[in-house]
Amino acid sequence: MKTTLALFEIGQSIWYDNIQRSLLENGELARMIKTGEVRGVTSNPSIFMKAITQSTDYDQSLELLKASGMSAEEIFFKLAIEDIKSAADQFHSMYIESNRGDGYVSLEVSPYIADDTTETVRQAKNLWQQIDRPNLMIKIPATKAGLPAIEAAISAGLNVNVT
Repeated sequence: MKTTLALFEIGQSIWYDNIQRSLLENGELARMIKTGEVRGVTSNPSIFMKAITQSTDYDQSLELLKASGMSAEEIFFKLAIEDIKSAADQFHSMYIESNRGDGYVSLEVSPYIADDTTETVRQAKNLWQQIDRPNLMIKIPATKAGLPAIEAAISAGLNVNVT
């Protein structure tokens, strides 16, 4: 903890590169925020896959969503959006208190569209609208097609995190 505070004092903000439903529901993320251990959260499809496949946190939701006829990608984004909203809400006070300098939560667009500028922009805007949190960052891959998508997303007023 002393290390994270020392880093913050010299201008570095530690982001947690992990998200999982139990972390959001059992108070662990709230504790990490309160103690200053983390100043943001980043996620990606690999992180969510690990959370979904290596825990029982999502089992009930998965069964319900599967029965609804949703595709695997639709199920993934439904679960991810729920978790990102919860995390963003938990970081909201930090976001306000830091004058929007910290308290962000990041969600990546699908890696399957990394070479499609138009689809990346469409999905980034769609995720932004669905999550509807000011402390959201949309993570966009820095591919050849991703660079103009990053510019378009920023021009549209989205907070962008580049990977």
